[in-house]
Amino acid sequence: MLHSPSPTAGSALPAPDTVDLTVVVPAYNEERRLPRTLDAICRYLRSSPGRHASWEVIVVDDGSTDGTAAAVREAGAVEPRVRLLGPPSGAAPGAPFAGNHGKGHAVRLGVLASRGRRVLVTDADLATPIEELAHLHDRLDAGCAAAIGSRARPGARVEVRQHPVRQLLGRAGNRAIRALAVPGIGDTQCGFKLFDGDRARAVFGRSRIDGWGIDVEVLRMFHDARWPIAEVPVRWAHQPGSKVRPLDYPGVLVELVRLRVGGALRRIRPADKAVLLVYLLLSVWLFKGLWADLDRRYLADSGQDQTQWEWFFAVTAQHVLEFDDPFFTTLQNAPLGVNLMANTAMLGLAVPLAPVTALLGPTVTWALVLTGGLAGTAAAWYWLLVKRFVRSRRAAALGGALCAFAPPMISHANAHPNFAVLFVIPLIIDRLLRLCTPPHRPGRGGETAAPRTVRDGAVLGLLLTYQVFLGEEALLLAAVGLLLFAAGHAAARPAVARAVLRPLARGLAVAAAVASLLLAYPLIHQFFGAQSYTGVLHGPTGNPPRAVVEFAGRSLAGDPATADALALNRTEQNAFFGWPLVVFTAAVVVWRWREPRVRALAVVASGAVLLSLGRTIPVPGTDVVLPGPWRLVADLPLFESVIESRMAMAAVPAIGILLALACDRLTGPAGPTGPAPAGERPAGGVRPLAVAGWAAVAAALLPVAPTPFATVDRPPVPPFIADGTWRRYLPEGRTLVPVPLPAPARAEALHWQTTADLGFAIPGGYFNGPYGPDRAGIYGPVPRYTSALLDEVRRTGQVPDIGPAERRAAWRDLRYWRAGVVVLPPQPGVQALRVTMQRLLGTSGRWIGGVWVWQLPAPEGRGADGGAADS
Repeated sequence: MLHSPSPTAGSALPAPDTVDLTVVVPAYNEERRLPRTLDAICRYLRSSPGRHASWEVIVVDDGSTDGTAAAVREAGAVEPRVRLLGPPSGAAPGAPFAGNHGKGHAVRLGVLASRGRRVLVTDADLATPIEELAHLHDRLDAGCAAAIGSRARPGARVEVRQHPVRQLLGRAGNRAIRALAVPGIGDTQCGFKLFDGDRARAVFGRSRIDGWGIDVEVLRMFHDARWPIAEVPVRWAHQPGSKVRPLDYPGVLVELVRLRVGGALRRIRPADKAVLLVYLLLSVWLFKGLWADLDRRYLADSGQDQTQWEWFFAVTAQHVLEFDDPFFTTLQNAPLGVNLMANTAMLGLAVPLAPVTALLGPTVTWALVLTGGLAGTAAAWYWLLVKRFVRSRRAAALGGALCAFAPPMISHANAHPNFAVLFVIPLIIDRLLRLCTPPHRPGRGGETAAPRTVRDGAVLGLLLTYQVFLGEEALLLAAVGLLLFAAGHAAARPAVARAVLRPLARGLAVAAAVASLLLAYPLIHQFFGAQSYTGVLHGPTGNPPRAVVEFAGRSLAGDPATADALALNRTEQNAFFGWPLVVFTAAVVVWRWREPRVRALAVVASGAVLLSLGRTIPVPGTDVVLPGPWRLVADLPLFESVIESRMAMAAVPAIGILLALACDRLTGPAGPTGPAPAGERPAGGVRPLAVAGWAAVAAALLPVAPTPFATVDRPPVPPFIADGTWRRYLPEGRTLVPVPLPAPARAEALHWQTTADLGFAIPGGYFNGPYGPDRAGIYGPVPRYTSALLDEVRRTGQVPDIGPAERRAAWRDLRYWRAGVVVLPPQPGVQALRVTMQRLLGTSGRWIGGVWVWQLPAPEGRGADGGAADS
């Protein structure tokens, strides 16, 4: 028996001649089944000389430890057209055939060694009888590049079924495979496939998967090449001794994901990589002050939000690693707790980053989310612009940068990653545009409309679900922007709107069904669970009209004092586009007004800005106040909790896309809508209008370019907390009560908790929760007598009169909070606070570890005034 040379992974064996058919049989420990299989194959091929005038059978021994090779040699002695690819005697451990590499490795070697004009790959158990080959030949005769046996098509006959568990895993795996790799194919794993020989050798030579996922990888490459694939119903019978184990099914999915990710990375052009690197470097540069010292530096304009977000990340990591409820905690607002789903916990990133948080701390997670989030958002918009809007990568790079680094985004990047990390929004937009785009024609590697609509709708549902766990309010703002775009585009092209309405509605219905199924429990918990609320009331918060044309405090041309006077705070500078960018955007709209998408984008930008002005719009320089369009939606469910000035953020992508469209036209004579007008293409090669256009782009963008975020040293954690001294004073199950109680404007105690590995709970805190019988949403805890008293003392620096009634109220509150120890850190008004606590508790505190400490008796103790403490 002659051993074939060992082919490389990237090229086929040189073939002295060709044959009509090569049958490739991968084998691993198949000494019992192979003789019967080879006999059946050879008898069938010899019996059909008209179809198979010349043929060969290649058995690839994938490192068998039994007599597989001997069985093949024995068959080859009878039929010389049967040959073995296997390890020669004395093969080194690293040789191509040494050891068991997997089905994919074996099939690849066999196909690359083949000489057939057609190549059949069949399993060693011959679960599909060789006689079914005729049906596959018919489909290749009809022009297909591949014909694959299928147990899923009407007409297939399954004579012996698999174990029910295998059937269930197989069906689930095939659904995932269709979604990830090969849409429209119902059975990718049936081991009976016929290929055009030259195409098979080309594709298998590029394949990378060594395991069971080779079938999917190869079919995916045929699909991408638009080579027709026929799925043919066949007879099939499960054979005992299958080498497929239950864990191999998820293994195929892992290989698929790795394949898709690796393929996507390999397809990224060098220019794209350069753009992404610039985005990342820009983001790192903006947060350089934070990265300089993660333990001590704090974003100066974040207020208490950095502390709150670090706490959210830490609590989520603890819940994930301890398999606890990720939607609720009692570590804040004891004993009532906090509904995490009703707060901005950003579980979509907090959960997958839980190991990072546990190993490196929540501040690292905070910095990673902000830095990677801004860069990732820019990258996602760049990808969408290149795919859907422009040809010039330079134009897409500028548009993507503006979408991620515009003044409103930079303002929220100080403290609100749920508004700055928006990389899913472009993916949602792309899927919606796919639903509005006709599919490829069937028979050319494409698929019919209905299956693609269902798949795109399902993917859209998954993206919507994930965005809910990143930020629901950002999703609502995006939805408003998309509705404005749809209205503007429908007005510009009503016939197109009518044509896409049905597939879009069908896809949205599928998306709604998928998202509703996945979000049912989380949303029920958010809106009806413990500590849920009906809406957050915050009063009028519209943008002053001047804020639209002014510069943000963090912009290159901005004046912090001017911006501060026009916004709620430095994390809510939600417009501040600067007058040059506003003028430039208006000029682009006028310039390209004939394009329906430009008109639709203009509707988005102007509509979002008008909504952001609020219920009433003061006319600058006058006493005139006009009614604002926000009043039309202000009292609707969900909208009643929105800070209306944030609506201006929906204008950012529209402005970024308009910028990209303008730069795309400036970059070259041809754009996605055809040649540029003749006046823009002077014969001498110099384009004065283009030069002027790029000057206008620079004048619009440079003033709003962001500057690095300011950082300050964060307050040190008192040694009483940092070194663990608190453990000696706080009984298990009791709370630590900071003085005054933590609140949205005073949340340093949350940093104490994360420093202490969340070892104790606290009353009060920084969160959203319910107030009163109507469950109206408020920031922070419901005030109690003692918390309100201590807030007043800190504000005024005056010690109030303390009598028995005040002491009883204080003990009542302490028992309600299940307080074990009261801690007063140094702060303004500390002397008045210390005297107040001393009079309320009837005892002097002790100075321990940099704080005043009052250790409290057990709940069954007596009040400081000598009476029984109220519960």
